[in-house]
Amino acid sequence: MDLAVLLDQVHTIAKHAGEAIMAIYARDFSIEEKADKSPLTEADMAAHEVIVAGLNALPGRIPVLSEENTDDFAGADANGRYWLVDPLDGTKEFIKRNGEFTVNIALIEAGKPVLGVVVAPALEVSYLAAQGVGAFKVAWGAGQSGERTPIRVAGKPADGATWRVVGSRSHPSPDLAEWLEQLGKHDMVPMGSSLKFCLIAEGEADVYPRLGPTCLWDTGAAQAVVEQAGGSVETREGQPLRYATPEQHLNPDFIVWGHGA
Repeated sequence: MDLAVLLDQVHTIAKHAGEAIMAIYARDFSIEEKADKSPLTEADMAAHEVIVAGLNALPGRIPVLSEENTDDFAGADANGRYWLVDPLDGTKEFIKRNGEFTVNIALIEAGKPVLGVVVAPALEVSYLAAQGVGAFKVAWGAGQSGERTPIRVAGKPADGATWRVVGSRSHPSPDLAEWLEQLGKHDMVPMGSSLKFCLIAEGEADVYPRLGPTCLWDTGAAQAVVEQAGGSVETREGQPLRYATPEQHLNPDFIVWGHGA
């Protein structure tokens, strides 16, 4: 499997999903509520349909686990591979119309994200990564080149320096204050969706502590970007965040570091 070729193909699929999202973003849209009380919009489902059709058209027919249809996922293939998809991450940000929402597609192999694409259609920017290929940012809006720019994490701040901490706009955690106190001097940078990971990957922030519930599809694609940019995503026990048991949808608490494990 040529991950470099696949990365281009998946980026195209994710951008098409972004176009479907933006068509709905430009008008009034309906909002429903899932069983877990989280919001669901027309855009979530429209992006899901574009992505699943696109991935199923690729050679090999790797199984797809999407947030919007978990029931049809029968497990990874014989090689331990599956697609992990969040068609619209940051639905609350979409509803607020602040632009901080993303399309996320990851390829998982043996429990590890080996390819990740994060597209922020309202911001007209993408983050791409694949094992052995690298991590890149692509700005494709008007006046932008649309070319890949390699990205790299900033590294660990020097002793006594102020940590740049990225946090969620929509999911404050009561456990966070204690963790930040132990970290030391810091500034908070609010951001929605998987863009928090991407700020770490491109060196614009140093750490993202997520001490609250997330699902596999919230993190897989962006984790690939962070890791290929030289960072790490660890549980609070210091173990890499992994995806080997997709029947368990919830992640443990984790920390995204802008330096290696």
